[in-house]
Amino acid sequence: MSALERFMGGSVLSTLLKLVVISIAVGLVLAWLNLTPWDVIANLRRSFEHLFARSASILHDLVSYFLVGAVIVIPVWIIIRLLKSAPSGRR
Repeated sequence: MSALERFMGGSVLSTLLKLVVISIAVGLVLAWLNLTPWDVIANLRRSFEHLFARSASILHDLVSYFLVGAVIVIPVWIIIRLLKSAPSGRR
């Protein structure tokens, strides 16, 4: 079996025939749903844009939560470290 056949998952001709049949079937369903290839591409593009915008919003929220928490956590941590490093006077 050649590298191309291993990649394709079988004989090249058989795989190409399967891809043609599946493409026609999917094309029929999309035509029945009144969708064009351009509609599908536009929807994918909008989905990625929405995902990116939402990811940016989530990142913004996480940074905000971090800053709000750090205002309390960092000073408390510094105080605790200073108290632990101070000589206790006990023997």
